[in-house]
Amino acid sequence: MENKLELKQLLYFQCVEFCNNRLLNIQKTIEEIQESLTSETKSSAGDKHETGRAMLQLEREKAGNQLAEIQKLQEALSKIDVTKTNKVIGLGSVVYTTQANYFIAISAGELKLNNQAFYAISPNTPIGKLLIGNQVDDTIIFRNFSFDIINVQ
Repeated sequence: MENKLELKQLLYFQCVEFCNNRLLNIQKTIEEIQESLTSETKSSAGDKHETGRAMLQLEREKAGNQLAEIQKLQEALSKIDVTKTNKVIGLGSVVYTTQANYFIAISAGELKLNNQAFYAISPNTPIGKLLIGNQVDDTIIFRNFSFDIINVQ
């Protein structure tokens, strides 16, 4: 098994990859919308044309909001120092509990590493807020379930 530092770096890189994949999908969507807007202008006229353009504009706005969200996630990731290990849980901590394992970074869902599951969560999520500031041997109560913090990296 790799050392603590490598584990944290691998989880971090999975989060970066998550962001990059979402970014590529959003950019592709924006390009497709742009192409549709261009072809809509050339081939349509009248009310149908206006409705089509309005729908495409809404889609482009939605994609723009998603793009802004990805940029926020990337900014949050940029604040993580994977070379640092703290005893107190904070941004960038890998947390082992009796319930599940967590990587406090961004909300990227379940990450698999060496047949172990880690949940990449934002510090702003309900469980993230409960974990932040705690340390080994502390007990957390979340949704009427109690679990203990076993290890923090």
